[in-house]
Amino acid sequence: MKISILLPYKENFSPKYAGAVSLFVSQTVKFSNFKKHIIIYGNTHYSEKLLNNYVNLNLKKGILQSNSKSYVDEFIKSELNKKSDIIEVHNRPNYIKQIINKSNAKVTLYFHNDPLNMNGSMTPKERIYLLDNLDAIIFNSNWSRKRFFIGLKVSNKEINIKTYVVHQSSSSVKINFKKKKNIISFVGKLNTAKGYDLFGEAIIRILEKHKKWKAVVFGDEHREKLKFTHQNMKIFGFKKHTDIVKYLEKVSISIICSRWEEPFGRTSLEAASRGCAIIMSNRGGLPETTNHAIKLDNLDSNEIFKKVEFLINNKAKRLTLQKKIYKDFKYTHEFIANKIDNIRKVFKENILRFIPLKKNNILRILHVTNFNERHNGRLQFNTSRRINNGFIRLGHNVMQVSDRDIVSNSKNLIDPKGVNTLNKKFIESYFNFKPDLIVLGHADSIFGSSLDYLKNYDKNLKICQWFLDPVSEDGPDFDRNKKRLLHKSDFMDASFLTTDPKSLSFNIKNSYFIPNPSDVSFEVLNNYKFDCKYDVFFAMSHGVHRGALKVGKSDNRELFIKELIKRDDKINFDIYGMNNIQPIWGADFINKISQSKMGLNLSRGKPLKYYSSDRIVQLMGNGLLTFIDERTGYSDFFNKKELICYKNSSDLFEKINKYKRDDKQRKVIAKNGKDKYMKFFNSDIVAQFIIDKSMNIKSKKKYLWYQN
Repeated sequence: MKISILLPYKENFSPKYAGAVSLFVSQTVKFSNFKKHIIIYGNTHYSEKLLNNYVNLNLKKGILQSNSKSYVDEFIKSELNKKSDIIEVHNRPNYIKQIINKSNAKVTLYFHNDPLNMNGSMTPKERIYLLDNLDAIIFNSNWSRKRFFIGLKVSNKEINIKTYVVHQSSSSVKINFKKKKNIISFVGKLNTAKGYDLFGEAIIRILEKHKKWKAVVFGDEHREKLKFTHQNMKIFGFKKHTDIVKYLEKVSISIICSRWEEPFGRTSLEAASRGCAIIMSNRGGLPETTNHAIKLDNLDSNEIFKKVEFLINNKAKRLTLQKKIYKDFKYTHEFIANKIDNIRKVFKENILRFIPLKKNNILRILHVTNFNERHNGRLQFNTSRRINNGFIRLGHNVMQVSDRDIVSNSKNLIDPKGVNTLNKKFIESYFNFKPDLIVLGHADSIFGSSLDYLKNYDKNLKICQWFLDPVSEDGPDFDRNKKRLLHKSDFMDASFLTTDPKSLSFNIKNSYFIPNPSDVSFEVLNNYKFDCKYDVFFAMSHGVHRGALKVGKSDNRELFIKELIKRDDKINFDIYGMNNIQPIWGADFINKISQSKMGLNLSRGKPLKYYSSDRIVQLMGNGLLTFIDERTGYSDFFNKKELICYKNSSDLFEKINKYKRDDKQRKVIAKNGKDKYMKFFNSDIVAQFIIDKSMNIKSKKKYLWYQN
């Protein structure tokens, strides 16, 4: 696995004037299991480098182009040849968009400073972009991570999906506390932000009063001139990092009195690793460096003086504090390098993807269902395509896998049922497409083992299924349909049924009702506008894939229809799928349905709450006045001015006659029904509901059929 690390522009990756980022990178790379596969990119004019696997990028600045952009451009040119698996960007969120647009690598961003003060992550919009497009975001403290999420409405679960806290590190050495000297240290920039003025005022008083104690200062500052002098105080200026941590081995008290919100506090961490008694301000991420530091209640020189004098006067307590801090230190280079490697291993073994925070983020969706290609358009107007159209119209990238077509075309002596070929194609499609969401629709031939394999490979992959067939206990094919639903339910993040799941005699976890979706490109008729040739339309079949009637087969719907017809021969029925009249499909169906005023929505089996075949869409969506059994519960969604519910055949007969006579009212109700169905039950809305529940998106959108 090839890894590229990009340092901030002008970050000195040199021991002569190394910045905090350079130290962190060099020290953790040394102990990484991937160190032989890591290249560090930067830009510095120093010839001596911290590590040999460093590439200095020479800039070719364009006209009116910033140095930073030119710097990233040069990095991208190198990447085009190297083609890294992972790119790790340190402390420059404003580089991310430029890199992501040109690279297919997994991209990680490390924050070493307050995200709210950095170009590219100041605004909520910028941070949402980073969350949506990066594969991981790593913060140097919990404080920094909390800052990043200010103003973003996300759950703890969403935060933990792709963000990590990796503290800075220090070397670990054995400390002989008997060799500790009466020395007080200050390490850092000699400015007011770091509190050097407070330290200086306090330390001069300490040295005047306690003659046996000394003070040392490591650091410089060209922008501020804060001068403190004392015969027992030595200012070393800037020194190599190795020299500083070596000196800390004999320091007794280390003071970190920053005014600004330190994102973490490397100075405090290194003092802890050398067994110093630490006095610190309670700012930013500083408290995360050690659990036993003395915290300054008030950030002023008097408070510092009091805390230092307390430690000077109480040698036993000072030694106890030193040992506690030293024993508590755990952020060694090895420990932190291993933590980073574990994150890298996730990239190696899995495909990390962040659960979109907002419903309008683009997803890659692998939709596996029967698209009926082998039927040459006869079954074009089906639910598979309606749902698929919804995903596409929402702006998502949808890959279609027509499972039954593949099975039908793949049968041979080696794979007599074609299912092995299907599952191989399914898994290969996953790896080539890398979907965020897999949607299965009646994909019975997809093995549970295939889903289990992908779920184990990609812990963040979401899988759902939708199911349209009746599951009434006394209905047709109950045992078979129940088995089909439950077969892969353990791998499902959500299941969607055109039946109310609560009305079933068995439980399906994370299951939801969805209406049969309408589609603006399918439901194009407006029968309510016309005086049609027929009064009532009804169509059934003995199976959509068969297409023709089975000899000797019948069901209870035929008896119901025949009884209805006998009541009055003046009602002009247009009926298909019974009495030796073959079912109709495709364009023929649209043509026939266009000739009727009203339609009967009658599904197989005993009525079950909310269950209907997709016939209800074709009737209501095309502007036919539609009749449905009241036991389906559709009155929960439609009132009497939108849909006609009947109690029994006698009630249905009376209502058909009523609206046959009252054509004006028939047209009004049919129009209302179509308008409402197309507005609230359309494929875009149903597709969004499937995404929301499968991806665990907390959407503010309200769905007519769903109550939170």
